[in-house]
Amino acid sequence: LAQLSVGFYASTCPSVFDTVRSATRSAINREARMGASLIRLFFHDCFCKCKFHPGCDGGILLVDTPDVPGEQSTLNNANSARGYEVIDNIKTQVDRACGGPVVSCADIWQLQRLGGPSYSIPVGRRDARAPSRAGTSDLPGFNEDLGRLLSKFSAKGFNAQEMVALSGAHTVGQARCAVYRQRIWNDTNIDPAYVESLRANCPRTADSVSDRVLAPLDPQSPNRFGNNYFQALINRRTVLRSDQAIFDGGSTDDIVRGYSNNPTTFSTDFANAMVKMGNLSPLTGTQGEIRRDCKRPN
Repeated sequence: LAQLSVGFYASTCPSVFDTVRSATRSAINREARMGASLIRLFFHDCFCKCKFHPGCDGGILLVDTPDVPGEQSTLNNANSARGYEVIDNIKTQVDRACGGPVVSCADIWQLQRLGGPSYSIPVGRRDARAPSRAGTSDLPGFNEDLGRLLSKFSAKGFNAQEMVALSGAHTVGQARCAVYRQRIWNDTNIDPAYVESLRANCPRTADSVSDRVLAPLDPQSPNRFGNNYFQALINRRTVLRSDQAIFDGGSTDDIVRGYSNNPTTFSTDFANAMVKMGNLSPLTGTQGEIRRDCKRPN
């Protein structure tokens, strides 16, 4: 089995790193929220892995067909995962720079720079020829408690420290009222002043307008990558139950406090965990394919 390496495209497409990162920056400059959306797509692609199906294979990019329903329409992705068109645009630019389909859609995930710490990225993944709907049930849910979250990450080979570090990706991004309504109207482990401000735009009764109201996952700096997210947890100013679960009197509280006090440690641990995420059983060598169009198998 071929191995991933930082220099995999050194001879076939040496400009790929710069091309992807430039295109990603342009997309985020057009819409600040896109950085968080792309991180989420990356996570949902890599973490979605079942026994006979790899992770980080671009499976989430494949659109539904009448014969093969894809991952995009599953419960964890429908009406929430977004940014597919950005990946399509980057793929077009990369293929133009490389003189053809040399770089996989799966690797394009890995090469994006989304505002977090810099780190070397091993590449050489190949794309799946079919989606894996079954694997999306592995994804952590926004209402899950600490025990369930730890179990899901442990099943992928991540310890508690790595899980908390990866949760720090929520330093950017937003959630819809439909997702956090139950928390702000029923939970008690939330700052009273903060919850009142959220209730003003997210009423107890669901409706199609308020359901779409957005609130930042990190109210201090929703568009800047950093460790403020962990300070928000400590201050109980979070909109997702699954976020507050990692600082709620449980075994991960000290990890959260550590990252809150030390942004450098968080950045290092986040980078290492992201590389590990990208190495979850990728397709390499002659497995899979290099898609010409990220939305469809060749």
